[in-house]
Amino acid sequence: MVSVNNLGVEFSARPLFGDVSFVINKSDRIALVGKNGAGKSTLLKILAGMQSPSAGSVSVPNGVSVGYLPQEMRTSDDTTLVGEVRKAFSDRLARQAELDALNAQLAERSDYESEQYAALIEKISYLSERIAMDNADSMDAEIERTLTGLGFSRSDFDRPTSEFSGGWRMRVELAKLLLRRPELLLLDEPTNHLDIESIQWLEQFLASKANAVLLVSHDRAFLDNVTNRTIEINCGRAYDYKVNYSRFVELRKERVEQQMRAYENQQKQIADIKAFIERFRYQATKAIQVQSRIKQLEKIVPIEVDEVDNSRLRLKFPPAPRSGDFPLILENVGKAYGDHQVFDHAEFTIRRGEKVAFVGKNGEGKSTLVKCIMGEIPFTGHLKVGHNVKIGYFAQNQAQLLDQEISVFDTIDRVATGDIRLKIRDLLGAFMFGQEDVDKKVKVLSGGEKTRLAMLRLLLEPMNLLILDEPTNHLDMRTKDILKDAIRDFEGTVIVVSHDRQFLDGLVEKVYEFGGGRVKENLGGIYDFLRSKRIAELSELEKRPVTTESQPQAATASPTPPPAAADSNEASARPLSYAEQKERDKVVRRAEKAVKQAEEQIAALEERIASIEEKMSGGECGGDILKEYDDCRRQLDEAMSRWEEASEELENLKS
Repeated sequence: MVSVNNLGVEFSARPLFGDVSFVINKSDRIALVGKNGAGKSTLLKILAGMQSPSAGSVSVPNGVSVGYLPQEMRTSDDTTLVGEVRKAFSDRLARQAELDALNAQLAERSDYESEQYAALIEKISYLSERIAMDNADSMDAEIERTLTGLGFSRSDFDRPTSEFSGGWRMRVELAKLLLRRPELLLLDEPTNHLDIESIQWLEQFLASKANAVLLVSHDRAFLDNVTNRTIEINCGRAYDYKVNYSRFVELRKERVEQQMRAYENQQKQIADIKAFIERFRYQATKAIQVQSRIKQLEKIVPIEVDEVDNSRLRLKFPPAPRSGDFPLILENVGKAYGDHQVFDHAEFTIRRGEKVAFVGKNGEGKSTLVKCIMGEIPFTGHLKVGHNVKIGYFAQNQAQLLDQEISVFDTIDRVATGDIRLKIRDLLGAFMFGQEDVDKKVKVLSGGEKTRLAMLRLLLEPMNLLILDEPTNHLDMRTKDILKDAIRDFEGTVIVVSHDRQFLDGLVEKVYEFGGGRVKENLGGIYDFLRSKRIAELSELEKRPVTTESQPQAATASPTPPPAAADSNEASARPLSYAEQKERDKVVRRAEKAVKQAEEQIAALEERIASIEEKMSGGECGGDILKEYDDCRRQLDEAMSRWEEASEELENLKS
């Protein structure tokens, strides 16, 4: 579908990657991986037509649409949430407007035999078919499903987009992209602004409804659940694997091991040849053999070993000064903005050395509570920070808070004190900033490089309570693993706000869930929490009481109906939305059509059977007519069964 041919990119005469070639097919779900700064985002921009390569080309057939979600973008604020998302259907709305205009013209014309009239009829027919294919009637339902899946509530639909934060605006752009259903979807770290539930919804959407997808993500579980192919950019080249990420890691390890063995064998061969040349260089009797070895040496093509981990990243938090036994105690803590109560009655105690996670949908108060702990905003209730607690805080937007106009070196130099100032270049080198990187301005760094730089600033002071708000955004897999190991080895107390299941797995022993204005404590790791959460939801459905006005006795006799009954009664207890009503009407019409078709088939078969019986009564009893009679009776039984099922379904829908 889309072909990438010998693509190459250079920055200031320094090659980023070269000779990259691959083809994207219609059903591909591709993970684009590589270390920070390898060129993943640059490649996406080239595929989206936003940047030109230094060499090579990208071939996109006519009519193939490409949708692109960058890491950061500017959004407009001229309408409501639904109004903005509805722009995704601009082509559908334009076709409907054109059809309405043509129908108005048709009503005014009377030249029924003219070529112009026939052309107008043909155009109306074409547009009507396109609109039917677009399934325009379900547009509102699609918008509602997508927005709620991405974490918006129905009360948000009529809010101006200017009221939403940057992360929520990125969700708006993602919703528009998903609703457009482009043939190729390019996503640059789409999970950075999503909570766990929204990530799981996006996984299902991409796996079941999207066309071709090429995405950059550092969420390992997300990649495994969505992708079926992995393209790695490494050492300026691209390697294509027809497997998901976890399998790619195994195959890549095997490939590097094979390359390493071949490299070692070649190095031994080269050493043996050189030793022979040096030993017999000045012996006339060996001159021919020496010249032969020299030519052999010249013909050897060096084997290159792929970069496994050229980084020198050494991440270790400073020794934690001893704090009190209870670094953090909350009693009846709450926070409200005007009439909006973010959370209330939060009560828990974090012990020294515990590592806990704050999880929940965006907007439920995770970062808000962190700000309360930091003393940045007022709150109600009592919050006590324990004795000798020194807090190290990595904010969600910490990388964006860096001064973009100064160099990498100056960023650290301005906060370093004492003897550390003499070792700044060594520190930067340990964080994978080479000699050519330290003088770069912060604004030219990739998202992962900015996050590493912000993390280095955090490490310059000792702390014993570490609060990390989405620390893994933009970090590559290797760096995330190093950060996870460093947190695991940290002797102090840790609070991690994150949506990355893989990162939290094996790191935290307690999970605090934010939702519905409450903070709930859950013992165990992140996957224990996810499993228990699903069980809790099912048990609540089973225990929910059901009452119906039309059947009071039945409700009394069966106070604990099965989950399906509870769901249906709950759904009928509230008024349907406009989109839900349209969907329901469509289902009713489909059921009515099924009943009508079954009735017509039954009538035709009964008429045919009557005709055969008349022939048989007249003496026609051959094998063919008996076989036809048996076939018609069997078909009549099947049609009657279909009619009964369709009639029962229609009756249930109407009741």
